[in-house]
Parts: sequence; structure tokens; C-alpha cells
Amino acid sequence: MVVLAVSAVMVAPHAAASSGKGNRAALTATVTATVTAAPRLPLLVRRSSDGHLLAYEPKATGAGLQPAVDLGGGFSAVTAILRANVSGAAGSDVYFRLNGTLFYTAERGSGTRRIGPGWDAYNLLMSPGDMGGAAVPDILARDADGALWLFQGKPDGTLLDRVQVGPAGWNTMSALAGYGDYTGDGKNDLLARSTGGTLYIYPGTGGTTAGAVLGTRISAGTGWDAYTALVSTGDNDGDGKADLFARDAAGALWLFKGTGTASAPFAARVQIGASGWNAANAFL
Repeated sequence: MVVLAVSAVMVAPHAAASSGKGNRAALTATVTATVTAAPRLPLLVRRSSDGHLLAYEPKATGAGLQPAVDLGGGFSAVTAILRANVSGAAGSDVYFRLNGTLFYTAERGSGTRRIGPGWDAYNLLMSPGDMGGAAVPDILARDADGALWLFQGKPDGTLLDRVQVGPAGWNTMSALAGYGDYTGDGKNDLLARSTGGTLYIYPGTGGTTAGAVLGTRISAGTGWDAYTALVSTGDNDGDGKADLFARDAAGALWLFKGTGTASAPFAARVQIGASGWNAANAFL
């Protein structure tokens, strides 16, 4: 496990450099992604009061979180922020959208890369980890019509051209989450909560062919509308299986330990944080 240093460098949005859009190569082949174990990454949250990004490392043994490390401020005006462990330094690299432009910054980096404009066309952005086999995390983006798109990540933080994951219909989902394998087949999956509160697992196929990035969905139960935020940082408790965090309306934080079995993907919830988590307006 990597412990974040207090002196960690995080370049805030107001210091974003304009280094060009970055090269995007056309995706011409289907590749297969397999993962052997979920990563153990810190939980990142944006504090509502001042826009600071806080990192909570998993405890060395067992489930839970260590005290927060402040990675810096300047994120108040950001309209979307998502984690993507591209550099592999400590799991706290982020993409963020500011005034419709997407930027990438590595936690240990010395600058911020401008990915490009036009990202205000998407009403939801998240990273499910590596879906397509490029060994770096990818981005999923939902457009105004409800279509879902995959942008494969590249080692320098730039992105390949988008591939349509699914047509209109994803607007019926109120949350997307996941950062690992929830079915036990060795491929990263996507979690999606419907507006009615049902949580679904969409198994990743490991491929990047349009319309075939995800397999047939599996229900993971109802009642998930009781939670105001859902996020995964991979494996929190150190058993190699991807877990899920959930914040309830009272501001308490719960951990659902992953089992790696599609028919019963989560163990009974465990409270790992008392009320107070409503002070965050973004979880990643």
C-alpha cells in the first residue's frame, strides 16, 4: 500500500496549463482486458465548504479509512471530477471539467494537461478503471440523449476516440460506480443504480467494440436509493475483491465488501464513518 505524503503535489484547476488537446489515436482493434485483483486506492472527496480535495487511505489491516490528507484546493468551480490512477504514483490522479474543458493532473505531477473542450456535452463522467485492456483507467461519459460512451485512457493521460457503449436509455440511471471486478470473471465491471433504486452489475467483456463493451446486466438488489452517493476505490479491506462505499441521507458512510460472486456480490454493510460525510459534494 502507498501512503500519501502531506507534501503531495496536486495542481488545482485555476493553475491548469494549456498544453494542447493531446493526440487522440483512432481505436482500430478490439483488445481484451483481464485483472487479477482490485487495486487498493484511497477514497477521494471534495469538501463542499472550500473545494479542497481530501484523500482517505484504506487502513493497513481490515476495512476502514485512515485520517484525511489534504491534497489542495481550487476545485470549487469544477463541474465534474473523477479519479483515474493513470500514473500509478499513489492512486490520486484526477480528471476534472472546468468551463466545458477536460483536464488531467497526476497527484505527483508538476503540471496539468489540457485534454480538450466540448465535455459539457456529457451530464455524467466517471472512471470504472481499465475496461479495455490498455492497462490504464478509462472514462465513461453519458450524453444528454442518454447514450453511454467509453474513452480509453492512455499512459500520458490523453484519451482515445470514443466508442459507444450503449444507446439512449442510460438517463434512467441515477448513479454509475465501480472500480474492479464484481462477478469474479477477471474483468472490470460497471455498477449502475436505476432511478427506482435497483443496483445493477453490467459485466465488462474486456473488449472495446461498440455495443459490446458490457454484457447482460445482473440485479444486485433494490433499496439503493437510500444512499446519496455511491463510489468504489477498488479493494478497501485487502482481500483482493472490489468493494463499494455508500453515503446515506444522514451523512454516514457504509462499506459493502465485495464477494467476487455475481449472484451475491456484496456482504452485509459495515458502517465505517459516522454522520458528517454530507460535508463532501463529490466522491471519487
